[in-house]
Amino acid sequence: MAKQAEVSITGLKRNEVTIGVKGTTPLIVHRFAEKARKEMLDKQMKKARSGKEAKDPNKDYLGSIYFLEDKKRSGFPAVGFKAAMVRAGKQLGYTMTDLRGMFFVKADEGDLIQIHGDHRMREDIVRLNGGTSDIRFRAEYPEWNADITIQYNANAISAEELVKLVEVAGFACGIGEWRPEKSNTGSFGLFEIDN
Repeated sequence: MAKQAEVSITGLKRNEVTIGVKGTTPLIVHRFAEKARKEMLDKQMKKARSGKEAKDPNKDYLGSIYFLEDKKRSGFPAVGFKAAMVRAGKQLGYTMTDLRGMFFVKADEGDLIQIHGDHRMREDIVRLNGGTSDIRFRAEYPEWNADITIQYNANAISAEELVKLVEVAGFACGIGEWRPEKSNTGSFGLFEIDN
Protein backbone atom coordinates (compact mmCIF):
# COMPACT_ATOMS: atom_id res chain seq x y z
CA MET A 1 0.00 0.00 0.00
CA ALA A 2 1.44 3.37 -1.06
CA LYS A 3 1.90 6.09 1.52
CA GLN A 4 0.00 9.32 1.04
CA ALA A 5 2.03 12.50 1.42
CA GLU A 6 0.52 15.46 3.17
CA VAL A 7 0.59 18.57 1.02
CA SER A 8 0.55 22.04 2.50
CA ILE A 9 -0.18 24.99 0.25
CA THR A 10 0.63 28.41 1.64
CA GLY A 11 -0.91 30.34 -1.24
CA LEU A 12 -1.37 34.05 -1.38
CA LYS A 13 -1.54 36.26 1.69
CA ARG A 14 -2.35 39.80 0.57
CA ASN A 15 -1.15 42.64 2.75
CA GLU A 16 -0.70 46.34 2.26
CA VAL A 17 1.77 48.82 3.70
CA THR A 18 2.16 52.55 3.13
CA ILE A 19 5.66 54.03 3.29
CA GLY A 20 6.24 57.77 3.30
CA VAL A 21 9.27 59.08 1.42
CA LYS A 22 10.82 62.52 1.08
CA GLY A 23 13.20 63.68 -1.60
CA THR A 24 16.85 64.15 -0.72
CA THR A 25 17.56 65.61 -4.17
CA PRO A 26 15.23 67.45 -6.58
CA LEU A 27 12.89 65.38 -8.74
CA ILE A 28 12.88 66.14 -12.49
CA VAL A 29 9.85 64.87 -14.41
CA HIS A 30 9.31 64.55 -18.14
CA ARG A 31 5.99 63.11 -19.23
CA PHE A 32 6.00 61.96 -22.85
CA ALA A 33 4.51 64.89 -24.77
CA GLU A 34 1.33 64.56 -26.83
CA LYS A 35 3.08 66.45 -29.63
CA ALA A 36 5.83 63.80 -29.75
CA ARG A 37 3.23 60.99 -29.76
CA LYS A 38 1.42 62.65 -32.67
CA GLU A 39 4.65 63.13 -34.63
CA MET A 40 5.55 59.47 -34.10
CA LEU A 41 2.13 58.29 -35.25
CA ASP A 42 2.18 60.63 -38.26
CA LYS A 43 5.59 59.27 -39.28
CA GLN A 44 4.36 55.66 -38.98
CA MET A 45 1.28 56.52 -41.05
CA LYS A 46 3.50 58.18 -43.69
CA LYS A 47 1.79 61.55 -43.26
CA ALA A 48 3.50 64.65 -44.58
CA ARG A 49 5.54 66.49 -42.01
CA SER A 50 4.66 70.02 -41.12
CA GLY A 51 7.37 72.58 -40.49
CA LYS A 52 9.07 72.65 -37.11
CA GLU A 53 7.09 74.66 -34.56
CA ALA A 54 8.73 77.44 -32.59
CA LYS A 55 9.73 76.24 -29.12
CA ASP A 56 7.36 77.34 -26.35
CA PRO A 57 9.24 76.90 -23.03
CA ASN A 58 6.15 77.31 -20.82
CA LYS A 59 4.13 74.82 -22.89
CA ASP A 60 7.00 72.31 -22.79
CA TYR A 61 7.35 72.78 -19.02
CA LEU A 62 3.63 72.27 -18.34
CA GLY A 63 3.58 69.34 -20.78
CA SER A 64 6.30 67.57 -18.78
CA ILE A 65 4.13 67.39 -15.64
CA TYR A 66 2.05 64.33 -14.75
CA PHE A 67 -1.17 66.06 -13.69
CA LEU A 68 -3.84 64.25 -11.71
CA GLU A 69 -7.50 64.52 -12.76
CA ASP A 70 -8.14 67.94 -11.22
CA LYS A 71 -5.19 69.40 -13.22
CA LYS A 72 -3.98 71.10 -10.01
CA ARG A 73 -2.26 68.27 -8.18
CA SER A 74 0.55 66.35 -9.83
CA GLY A 75 2.20 62.99 -9.47
CA PHE A 76 4.63 60.42 -10.77
CA PRO A 77 3.92 56.97 -12.29
CA ALA A 78 3.57 54.29 -9.61
CA VAL A 79 5.49 51.90 -11.86
CA GLY A 80 8.56 54.18 -11.53
CA PHE A 81 8.70 53.54 -7.78
CA LYS A 82 8.26 49.79 -8.35
CA ALA A 83 11.02 49.74 -10.99
CA ALA A 84 13.40 51.47 -8.57
CA MET A 85 12.55 48.96 -5.83
CA VAL A 86 13.03 45.96 -8.13
CA ARG A 87 16.37 47.33 -9.32
CA ALA A 88 17.41 47.95 -5.70
CA GLY A 89 16.53 44.33 -4.93
CA LYS A 90 19.46 43.18 -7.03
CA GLN A 91 21.81 44.95 -4.61
CA LEU A 92 20.14 43.12 -1.72
CA GLY A 93 20.51 39.69 -3.35
CA TYR A 94 16.99 39.22 -4.69
CA THR A 95 16.20 37.91 -8.15
CA MET A 96 14.61 40.82 -10.00
CA THR A 97 12.23 38.58 -11.94
CA ASP A 98 10.90 37.04 -8.71
CA LEU A 99 10.51 40.44 -7.03
CA ARG A 100 8.27 41.72 -9.84
CA GLY A 101 5.52 39.31 -8.78
CA MET A 102 5.89 39.71 -5.01
CA PHE A 103 4.56 43.25 -4.74
CA PHE A 104 2.80 46.04 -6.61
CA VAL A 105 2.86 49.78 -5.99
CA LYS A 106 -0.70 51.09 -5.98
CA ALA A 107 -1.51 54.36 -7.73
CA ASP A 108 -3.44 57.10 -5.95
CA GLU A 109 -5.25 58.13 -9.12
CA GLY A 110 -5.00 56.70 -12.64
CA ASP A 111 -1.48 55.30 -12.74
CA LEU A 112 0.05 58.08 -10.62
CA ILE A 113 1.22 58.55 -7.04
CA GLN A 114 0.69 62.10 -5.85
CA ILE A 115 3.85 64.13 -5.38
CA HIS A 116 3.57 66.75 -2.66
CA GLY A 117 5.67 69.84 -3.33
CA ASP A 118 5.85 72.83 -5.65
CA HIS A 119 7.34 72.46 -9.12
CA ARG A 120 9.22 75.02 -11.16
CA MET A 121 10.58 75.28 -14.69
CA ARG A 122 14.02 73.86 -15.32
CA GLU A 123 16.13 74.44 -18.46
CA ASP A 124 18.73 71.88 -19.54
CA ILE A 125 20.93 71.33 -22.58
CA VAL A 126 20.58 67.68 -23.63
CA ARG A 127 22.51 65.62 -26.15
CA LEU A 128 20.35 63.78 -28.69
CA ASN A 129 21.14 60.41 -30.34
CA GLY A 130 22.45 62.02 -33.51
CA GLY A 131 25.02 63.97 -31.50
CA THR A 132 23.17 67.28 -31.75
CA SER A 133 22.09 69.26 -28.71
CA ASP A 134 18.70 70.60 -27.72
CA ILE A 135 17.23 72.71 -24.93
CA ARG A 136 14.63 70.98 -22.74
CA PHE A 137 12.19 72.69 -20.42
CA ARG A 138 10.95 70.35 -17.71
CA ALA A 139 9.37 70.48 -14.29
CA GLU A 140 11.53 70.15 -11.20
CA TYR A 141 10.37 69.64 -7.60
CA PRO A 142 13.17 71.09 -5.42
CA GLU A 143 11.53 69.65 -2.29
CA TRP A 144 9.05 66.80 -2.49
CA ASN A 145 7.49 63.86 -0.69
CA ALA A 146 5.05 61.05 -1.43
CA ASP A 147 3.23 58.16 0.22
CA ILE A 148 3.82 54.83 -1.47
CA THR A 149 1.17 52.16 -0.86
CA ILE A 150 2.44 48.69 -1.64
CA GLN A 151 0.29 45.58 -1.98
CA TYR A 152 2.34 42.44 -1.39
CA ASN A 153 2.24 38.70 -0.84
CA ALA A 154 3.22 38.30 2.82
CA ASN A 155 4.04 34.63 2.16
CA ALA A 156 6.78 35.75 -0.25
CA ILE A 157 8.10 39.02 1.22
CA SER A 158 7.72 40.92 4.50
CA ALA A 159 6.88 44.54 5.20
CA GLU A 160 10.38 44.94 6.69
CA GLU A 161 11.95 43.71 3.46
CA LEU A 162 9.83 46.17 1.47
CA VAL A 163 11.04 49.01 3.69
CA LYS A 164 14.64 47.96 2.92
CA LEU A 165 13.87 47.92 -0.81
CA VAL A 166 12.39 51.43 -0.63
CA GLU A 167 15.41 52.64 1.35
CA VAL A 168 17.96 51.25 -1.12
CA ALA A 169 15.86 52.39 -4.11
CA GLY A 170 15.87 55.94 -2.76
CA PHE A 171 19.62 55.91 -2.15
CA ALA A 172 20.93 54.07 -5.21
CA CYS A 173 18.33 54.24 -8.00
CA GLY A 174 15.99 57.21 -7.69
CA ILE A 175 13.06 58.13 -9.92
CA GLY A 176 12.55 60.58 -12.77
CA GLU A 177 15.05 62.17 -15.12
CA TRP A 178 18.80 62.31 -14.53
CA ARG A 179 18.68 59.70 -11.77
CA PRO A 180 21.80 57.69 -10.80
CA GLU A 181 20.42 54.42 -12.20
CA LYS A 182 20.27 55.89 -15.73
CA SER A 183 23.14 58.37 -15.73
CA ASN A 184 26.79 58.39 -14.70
CA THR A 185 26.46 62.03 -13.67
CA GLY A 186 22.88 62.08 -12.38
CA SER A 187 21.94 62.47 -8.75
CA PHE A 188 18.32 63.59 -9.04
CA GLY A 189 15.15 61.89 -7.82
CA LEU A 190 16.75 60.39 -4.72
CA PHE A 191 14.68 59.91 -1.56
CA GLU A 192 14.66 58.54 1.97
CA ILE A 193 12.04 57.08 4.25
CA ASP A 194 10.07 59.85 5.95
CA ASN A 195 9.41 58.87 9.55
